[in-house]
Amino acid sequence: MSLCVQARCFFLLHSDVCSMIKNPESQWFGEKPVDPDEKTHLVRGVFDSVARRYDLMNDLMSGGLHRIWKDRFVRMIRPRSGGAFLDVAGGTGDIAFRIRKKAGPAAKITVCDLNESMLSVGRDRALDRGFGCGIGWVGGNAENLPFPDSTFDVYTIAFGLRNVTRIDTALAEAFRVLRPGGRFFCLEFSRVTDPVFSKIYDRFSFSLIPRIGAVVAKDRESYQYLVESIRKFPHQAGLADRMGSAGFCHTDWTDFSGGIAAVHFGWKT
Repeated sequence: MSLCVQARCFFLLHSDVCSMIKNPESQWFGEKPVDPDEKTHLVRGVFDSVARRYDLMNDLMSGGLHRIWKDRFVRMIRPRSGGAFLDVAGGTGDIAFRIRKKAGPAAKITVCDLNESMLSVGRDRALDRGFGCGIGWVGGNAENLPFPDSTFDVYTIAFGLRNVTRIDTALAEAFRVLRPGGRFFCLEFSRVTDPVFSKIYDRFSFSLIPRIGAVVAKDRESYQYLVESIRKFPHQAGLADRMGSAGFCHTDWTDFSGGIAAVHFGWKT
């Protein structure tokens, strides 16, 4: 083997190892160890399977709390008329519709999702709500967004970041597409802060949520993954640190319902 070939092999191996260190979740699909490239395919399969029952399952899993969390999330954003908003992994439109109601028809809202099946649900729901011309729907990966640099004023992602294969890569992409002064907001399941409540929550999520998925969505495995993915997601301070490494400043978070979910936010200067 020539020295050039050896050097290239070493560089590729070194790059793969660095990526795994930087994005540890890329090696896990729930509790199952996987190749990072395989994870993206598996996640797409999960949401293709659950798309039509996704919002119903959210109601059942959270007792309707996800609606309250999303309302609070959008209030924290304070959407302004005429702003350019990007909602990533928001295929069914829950966040986009709330932003539209707050910001009005002059807002420029784009929904970007990896799954065409989720986008299809969102487009149908938009038509039902009379938003057919007010929101753009784009297929794309959070790790490689199909938008130019400095395009948006606000980037949102709700219950989607934990499903991204390489979180640090997605955070860097969020930073890239935001304009200077742009704001990043992430609503995601997080770590319960009270030890006693944490045990109760763990018992509920691991025992009941997969069963509900089996009965309602006819898909126990996908909801088993979704429960496990929460445990693999960074805790509140850990995600804030990774946002800072991506370039965001003034990073912080607000816990919802004792830490079951949290909103992380930061600014691009």
